Amino acid sequence: MPSFAATLILSFVSASCAQSPQQILSNYPLVQSIPTVHESAIQARRILNLSSIATLSTVFPGHLQPIAFENRPDDLADVPIGLIDYYASCDPTPYDPTILAISIATSFKNSRAGSNVTLSLRYHPPSDHPPGDDIYTYSPANLPRFSLVGHIEPVASSEVREHGMDRCFLNRHPDAVAWKPGNAIHESWWARLAVEHVYWIGGFGDRAYIGWVPIEEWRGVTQEEVENARLVGERGYKRN
Repeated sequence: MPSFAATLILSFVSASCAQSPQQILSNYPLVQSIPTVHESAIQARRILNLSSIATLSTVFPGHLQPIAFENRPDDLADVPIGLIDYYASCDPTPYDPTILAISIATSFKNSRAGSNVTLSLRYHPPSDHPPGDDIYTYSPANLPRFSLVGHIEPVASSEVREHGMDRCFLNRHPDAVAWKPGNAIHESWWARLAVEHVYWIGGFGDRAYIGWVPIEEWRGVTQEEVENARLVGERGYKRN
């Protein structure tokens, strides 16, 4: 039978080798080098370019005016709501997503009433990605996701025409032609999400940066950096 001292030593060694939840979920440099804030900003900007659908979150105003045809509950004041919406990277300032806003939609009514807006995105690896190293490689819990916090800002039609923002958006979302400005169904208008803050979760904290990305870093990423970056599952990806 092992002595008490031997048992104590074995327990200590086992505890030292085990990966604690804190190591997985915090910025604990165990597995490999953690990307810098700037490298994380590049990854986020690449996801912004690759994706075109995200969750748009707003807050109902504190004093709701009843609207009969909506049949809306009367206890929604200051309650947040997140809804899927289209966006595209079509703005002359590529760090601010382009949105086709519909006036009657809840998100844009809340925005006009003064709500800040959060656009939440996550990375979807390509369907033909190579096999993972383990069950965590493509685990949604270990893949990048982030939120852009800001406000909705209308874009003048002259600016839309000058930069071809409408053509760019409809290339990503051909079906949106049915509700572009001037349609016969709903009032709509071109807008941008003017990003003010960025919160990033790159994956597990032992291998990815988790935290706020300064707005200067977000805006300072070049298009060349975005195009050259590769995320896990993309062809040409190299792990740090």
